[in-house]
Amino acid sequence: MGDVKTVPVSGIRAELAAAGDNSELLDAFILSHAGDEREGVRKMAAAAVKKLARLEAEADRVRRMHTFEQDILSDYLTGGYVCGVDEAGRGPLAGPVAAGAVIMPPDREIPGINDSKKLSPKARDELYERIVSEAVSWAVVMVGPETVDGKNILQATYEAMREAVLSLDPAPEAVAADAVRIPGLHLPQMPVVKGDAKCYSIAAASILAKVTRDRYMEEMDALYPAYGFAGNKGYGSADHIEALKKYGPCPIHRSSFIGHFIDPGTVSEVRSTHDIGAEYEEKASDYLKEKGYSIRRRNYRTSLGEIDIIAADPEGCLVFVEVKHRRTMRFGCAAEAVNRAKKEAITRTALCYLKENGIDPGAKMRFDVIASDRGKISHIVNAF
Repeated sequence: MGDVKTVPVSGIRAELAAAGDNSELLDAFILSHAGDEREGVRKMAAAAVKKLARLEAEADRVRRMHTFEQDILSDYLTGGYVCGVDEAGRGPLAGPVAAGAVIMPPDREIPGINDSKKLSPKARDELYERIVSEAVSWAVVMVGPETVDGKNILQATYEAMREAVLSLDPAPEAVAADAVRIPGLHLPQMPVVKGDAKCYSIAAASILAKVTRDRYMEEMDALYPAYGFAGNKGYGSADHIEALKKYGPCPIHRSSFIGHFIDPGTVSEVRSTHDIGAEYEEKASDYLKEKGYSIRRRNYRTSLGEIDIIAADPEGCLVFVEVKHRRTMRFGCAAEAVNRAKKEAITRTALCYLKENGIDPGAKMRFDVIASDRGKISHIVNAF
C-alpha cells in the first residue's frame, strides 16, 4: 500500500473537502486515513466519521418520513401516486396565503427534506430547486388578500390547497395534508398532525409553498419598501407594525388582520416604487420635450429588458433613455444605479426595438441617462 506519510497533510485535507456530503467518498476517506500516524490526519478521519454518522442519521430520518407516508396511505394506493399538501402564510398581516402540492418519486428520497420552518433560507432554496427538478408533478397556488378578507383565512387556505392539488398532472390517487381535510376534493385524504415534520411529501410541499411565498414578498418589498417585507415576509414584526401605523396599509395588506393596529379603512401614505418611477419618467419626458426632443415610445418592454423612454433629439438622433431617481444619497447618486448589467439589458432591448421597427443598426443613436437626485434633474448624454 505504500507509506501513507508520503501523502502531504494538505493533500489529505483537500481530499476531505472534495468528499463533501458524499457518503461513499467519506467512507473511502476513513478507510484510507484512519490508521495514519499523524495526529492531524487522524483528527480529519475522526471528523469524517462524525460527518458520515450525521449523514446516515439524516438519510434514516428522511427514509422514516417516506415510509410513514406510504404506511398511512397504503389502504388507498393501487399503484398510483401520493400527493403531499401544505400551506405557508396563514398568519401574516400582508400578502397571500400559498399552498404547495407535490408528488415525489416513490422510489427515492432527497436528503434534507424537512418541515420548512426547521430549515435555513439557504437550505430551503437548495431543496426547492431539487424538488421542482425531481418531482413527478408539483404546483404552488397563491390566494391574495382580497380572498382572505372576503372569505376568511381558513377558506382562502382551502381554496389554495384545492387548486394546487387539482393542478397536478398526473393526478394523485391519495392526498396527505398537514392537519386538515381539504373540502371539495374527491380523493382519499389523510390529515396528519405535524405532517410537515412526519410525512415526506407534506414536508416537500411545505418547502415549495414557503419559498414561493417568501420570494413573492421579496418582490413586494421592492414595490412597497416602507414595510420591510423582504425581512418580515408580511408578519407582524415591530418595525412592520410601526410602518403600518405611520403610513397606513398598502394594497397587499389584509384588512381583516390589521384592525388591532389601525383603522383598516386608513388611506396609505405610501406610494409604490412603480408609481414613483412613473412620476419621474413623466418629468423626464416633459424635460425632453422642452429641449426639442420628440417622444417615440414610453416603457418599451421585451423579455430581455425595458427602456423607459425612446426619443429623437432635435438633430434626428435616436436616443434610448434610462430614468433613475434617488430620494437620498445614501446609496450614491441616481446615475450610479445604471450598472453594467443594466446597460447590457438596455442595449439588448434597444436592438430589439431597431429590428422590430426596421431601423438600420448602423443608424445614428445613443444612450442617455436622466437622473433625479433629491428632485434635481441632470441629463447625461452618451452615458454609455
